[in-house]
Amino acid sequence: MYRSRSYRRLSRVTPSKRNVVHYVRRKNSFPHCAICGSELNGISANPTAKGRSLRTNSRKFGGVLCSSCNAEVIKLASRIENGEMKLNSIGVRQRQYVLQTIAH
Repeated sequence: MYRSRSYRRLSRVTPSKRNVVHYVRRKNSFPHCAICGSELNGISANPTAKGRSLRTNSRKFGGVLCSSCNAEVIKLASRIENGEMKLNSIGVRQRQYVLQTIAH
């Protein structure tokens, strides 16, 4: 159970002068955007937060992409559908989300 790095190792000296290792669970970090890496707004770091709106956003790719990257993906998808751009001219990180947007 303690082999994974989800537990932090703290070396402590007990009052009886023994060296022991205490394992402390790491805190959850905030979710990040899959494209730009910025923290997602409106989502709690606690995965068991009360209420659906604290766990995810209700828009497309909510909880995965930030609002600016989401808007960029929608723009690129519409440009590809209209024939103004080609799929090869899009970045690798954005490509899978553009393909999902086109498929729907």
